[in-house]
Amino acid sequence: VPGAVVFERILVKVNGEVISQGDLEEEQIEAFRGRAVPQSEAALRQAVQELTPQLITLAVDNLLLVQRGREMGYDLTDEQFGEIVDGIKVENGFDDEELAAGLAVDGMTMADLRSVVEEQMLIQQVQQIEVNRRISMTGFEAREYYEDNIEEFTPSPTVTLREILIATPEGGGALDQAARMKAEAARGRVAGGEDFAEVAAEMSDAASQGTGGLVGPIELGDLAEGVRARVEVLEVGQVGTVERTPAGYHILQLASRTDPEPNDFDEIRDSIVDSVFESRRLGALEDYLASLREAAIIEWNDETLQGLFEEYVETRAAGL
Repeated sequence: VPGAVVFERILVKVNGEVISQGDLEEEQIEAFRGRAVPQSEAALRQAVQELTPQLITLAVDNLLLVQRGREMGYDLTDEQFGEIVDGIKVENGFDDEELAAGLAVDGMTMADLRSVVEEQMLIQQVQQIEVNRRISMTGFEAREYYEDNIEEFTPSPTVTLREILIATPEGGGALDQAARMKAEAARGRVAGGEDFAEVAAEMSDAASQGTGGLVGPIELGDLAEGVRARVEVLEVGQVGTVERTPAGYHILQLASRTDPEPNDFDEIRDSIVDSVFESRRLGALEDYLASLREAAIIEWNDETLQGLFEEYVETRAAGL
């Protein structure tokens, strides 16, 4: 009806300020920008359901940060907004009319743009003042972290293998026994001094037969558990026993192995500082948001969303 007032469904009030169904839907649409959109309605519905707990939590948390920024007296001045707009125009080669037209495509006005920019600025300033500035990471702490977590900074060992596979035909019985005897004969030739690669090239049924049974180099941790157990007991050059596998009778030789040294501390010091600082920042931010939520009046009109919000907050905090 022309001139009719449209009332949006209120999902939650945070200190009296509303997050509506429309606000959540805008966040859901924005979350899919740049992503492959699910092709079926069912897949799209599932994707939205999976994103919603994170999006509603982010909406509440951001509103709390914006409110805190206003309490602290922060705002976006005309001069600051003008500089940001000028930067957008230069970056995109727009004049005033082209910028307005570009905003209109996304259903936005200059006032909407200012509101978005101001909210982002408030969120960043509050985090910088209330969280980031209270976090430190010294060189001594970086060294201590390095020594306590040395495996994190040590490249994974790699192995290069050679293999012989004697495939087992269907039917079992005598055919299976013949395959085992062939595998034992192949291993016997290697044990007798013949080159493993030459025997593999002649007898193996594996895809690696063309390269003399060569496999790798491959990180030891990437091997299947059963194969890794067989490899770990071998010395370089040693040949393992004949093992029955789903593909047939299998023989491994450890051709080479690398056991890397830890990365030099001085070379990775900055990355350690950055990584640990970010981990501490996220933990401190979670604590700070928890304090804002504790002090806030949050009134839910949707019990399902409230449950998703509370579960997501608990899960996120537990992961830090």
